[in-house]
Parts: sequence; structure tokens; C-alpha cells
Amino acid sequence: MALPALSSSAVKFRRVLAHFPQELSLAFAYGSGVFRQAGAAAEHGENNMLDFVFAVDDSVTWHMMNLLKNRGHYSFLKFFGPKQITSIQSYGAGIYYNTLVPCNGRMIKYGVISTEALIDDLFHWKTLYVAGRLQKPVKILTQNENSRLQAALVSNLKSAVTAAFLMLPESFSEEELYMQIAGLSYSGDFRMIIGEDRSKVQNIVKPNIAHFQKLYSNILQDCPQVVYKHHLGRLEASIDKSPEGQFTQLMALPKTLQQKITSLVNPPGKNRDVEEILLQVAHDPECGFVVHQGISGIVRSSSIVQSAKTILTAG
Repeated sequence: MALPALSSSAVKFRRVLAHFPQELSLAFAYGSGVFRQAGAAAEHGENNMLDFVFAVDDSVTWHMMNLLKNRGHYSFLKFFGPKQITSIQSYGAGIYYNTLVPCNGRMIKYGVISTEALIDDLFHWKTLYVAGRLQKPVKILTQNENSRLQAALVSNLKSAVTAAFLMLPESFSEEELYMQIAGLSYSGDFRMIIGEDRSKVQNIVKPNIAHFQKLYSNILQDCPQVVYKHHLGRLEASIDKSPEGQFTQLMALPKTLQQKITSLVNPPGKNRDVEEILLQVAHDPECGFVVHQGISGIVRSSSIVQSAKTILTAG
């Protein structure tokens, strides 16, 4: 199953890509400069910063070439060379951002992540930083034929639906599902308390329901717990909230989230296996809250380290 690419014109984004080394396994644009948002962000429109993520197979080589083309994009770290930049990239969420870069009359920000680190995050939710971005609509600009990356992109969407099902009640609306999914990567993010708009998730989802439908329709149509009436733009869900049903969903969650849940529930000194602990959580009336706490733990760690990195990487 191919990850759906959004169909509107990407000419202005491709013009931006032309300024960078072309050895990209995946490049996408995201955020309020790409998709309309409700609230304050919507007022800026065409003036909003354009946000990009570039996945590259060889970070050292890519930064070396980019330093030759775009040395001014980097902070003082450019004096330490591509190996040191790549070393700093590996901390936190494994992504290195150059910010406030003028390009084609717009201000842009771009993050560089290794393809392997991205695949790891998509499959296992190691940091949920870039995986979280890709759970929301993005504009895919280029993507190579890496089958593992393709499988990881789809796996990430399926995991987002599974986690949302565990946190939602037995019945819910399509908008409530997308709100839950869009909020996953903001759980535990300290920036949502200081600095970021707390209504951000709602502002992302409400104007972009059609984009979320395009992203998730194939997965929902294949889900036996959901009757997805695509022609009506509506879904009817009846989620199995029995311990057996929740255990099946918990066992399908990404590895890092399972480990976080295990550490939350398992008392120190007890050495029980993951399956036994997840079975206990499946019987807990607060199962959805425990899953939410696990996700918050992942996001909190990566967002703090990633934000601290900006002190060094901001140009």
C-alpha cells in the first residue's frame, strides 16, 4: 500500500529543493506554511515559515555538500565540519535543524535526519519526533524506492490508529479520531505548555479533515472495527474494549511505547516480561490513560533534548 501523496501543486517547494544536495531518500514539507490552520496561524498565510524535513542515507556526506552550497545556513558549528554536525544531529530526536533561512523570498526551516534514524522512529517510535510529523498531513516532495522506508511510513500510520483506538471510547466521530492522532506527538511536549498554542491540535485538524481522510482512508477501510463510509466522509467505529481486544491492540503498538508502558506499570525489582505486563494493562479500566502516559514519556524526553540542541544549531 503506497503512502498517499497530497495532490496540490508542489512547484514552489521543488524550487526550494533545488537549492540543496539532491541525495535525499525522502523530503517533505509540513506545517502552517503548507496546510491551512485555524486560529492565529491562519492569519499569516503566505508569510508563514516553510518547514521541511530531509532524510538522507549518509549524513556526513550530505552536510559536507550542503556546507559547500549553503554554508551561511549553519551556526558557528560549520567551523567544526560535517562530522561534528552529524554527531550533534544524532542526539535527541536524531534531526539537525537549520532555521530562519531566507530562500526564494520566503523564510524556511529544514531538518536533516538519517534514513536509518527515520525508519527506526517510524517503526518503533523511538522519539516520535519525525514519526509524529508524518502522522499528520505532509506534502511529500521526493521519495526514493527504499522499500523499508515505505513499509515504515505505513507502519507509523497503522500504529497511530491503534494507539488512538486505545485512548478513545468505544464509539467516536471521525474528527475525534483525527484529533487523537494529531495530538499523539504533542503529548508530554513541554512546548505545548510554554510557547505553543494549546489549541494547536484542533487548529490543525478542523481545516484539514479531507487531508487526514486521504492519509488514513486505506488503513481505516482495512480495519475490521471500523465501517468507513468514504463517499459520505464518515466513519462508524465500534472498538473492542474487552481485555482481549485491548491486549491485541497493545501487542501491536511500537516497541518503544510497549517498553515505556512496561516501565510505568512494573514495580522496581519485578522482572516480568512485556507480554505479561501488557495483559495486566489490558484489564485495567485506565488502559487508555496508561498508553497516553507512555506516549508522553517518549515525547517529553525527545522534545527537551531537541529544543536544547537549538541553542547550538540556530544560525
